[in-house]
Amino acid sequence: MTASRVRNGIAKARRLVVKVGSSALTSTEDGIDTARLDALVDAVAARVAEDVQVVLVSSGAIGAGIAPLALGGRPEDLATQQAAASVGQLALAHAYAESFARHSLTVGQVLLTSDDVARRAHYRNAQRTFTRLLSLGAVPVVNENDTVATEEIRFGDNDRLAALVAHLIGAEALVLLSDVDALYDGDPRSGSTRRVDEVTSVTDVAELEIGRSSSGLGTGGMVSKLAAARTAAAAGIPVLLAGALDAARALERADVGTAFEAAGSRLSARRFWLGYAAGVTGRLHLDDGAVAAVVGRRRSLLAAGVTGVDGDFLAGDVVELVDPAQGVVARGVVAFDAGELPAMLGRTSDELPEHLRREVVHADDLVPITRSIHDVT
Repeated sequence: MTASRVRNGIAKARRLVVKVGSSALTSTEDGIDTARLDALVDAVAARVAEDVQVVLVSSGAIGAGIAPLALGGRPEDLATQQAAASVGQLALAHAYAESFARHSLTVGQVLLTSDDVARRAHYRNAQRTFTRLLSLGAVPVVNENDTVATEEIRFGDNDRLAALVAHLIGAEALVLLSDVDALYDGDPRSGSTRRVDEVTSVTDVAELEIGRSSSGLGTGGMVSKLAAARTAAAAGIPVLLAGALDAARALERADVGTAFEAAGSRLSARRFWLGYAAGVTGRLHLDDGAVAAVVGRRRSLLAAGVTGVDGDFLAGDVVELVDPAQGVVARGVVAFDAGELPAMLGRTSDELPEHLRREVVHADDLVPITRSIHDVT
């Protein structure tokens, strides 16, 4: 495989996030596969030995708890998932601590729920924790806090979590490792599919038939990995999708798997939080003129361009802005309560009372959302 600029950038990254999936580390019958875990740790430790800072986002807590609890398979109900996670998380953390100790490296466990990044203050706290752990030479091992996470505050999969953490720590690259060695233009099990070496835009994957994971342990699959890659790339972070068995080559040379080129300049922490991490409490419906102004010209949203309001939000909350076709085009901090807006809809500033003559969403508090890979598959 010919090295490319994006692959060279990933290989030379001085701070990176590595995510590994459940199926690459655990099995229903035996729990943690120590040989695979040790191989992953060896690959990470080799980069750390080169003065590279690495954050490891690891799935596998629920998978690691299935065998000890004799559950027979991944549980479907939340309470049993939480029980399995409480057992498996301890086993997984212990396995990582022992494995990294072979390289004289200390690990720090970081358990997150989506609430920890959806709330701005929590987001900053998590950022400080990662910064300090890395400055002390530790390897942060991150997982969703499955033991306490509810359906309402779950990330859904650790691919999304990894993309959020990558931006949160200022990573120069994100490496997604799973039981699939690359992105293909169809089901790789069919034997007649083509491997995609590099993705430079969303349109590169528009015609691909993307399926969800067939693993009994994973919750994501290729759809979630593409969404995570899109999120990271849109924020200025290149991504490598590769097989966990190729971890050493992926981290050292980045000459395996599928590389995703960063789509633009890196977003500030606040703008990334607004666009991809913040909790959303409502929606504003925009006419075509407002969409063009907000997305095309990066202007503030005025009441004249708002056609409808959904949700029960307060001034200062984060809301989605949707176009006439109900597609989300932006997110932003709204300047009015939901109850104030209906009387303002479609009215120009001159038609409003003086105390209401301000932007509904100011341009400085607004982030256009690029079209999701989910929307083109």
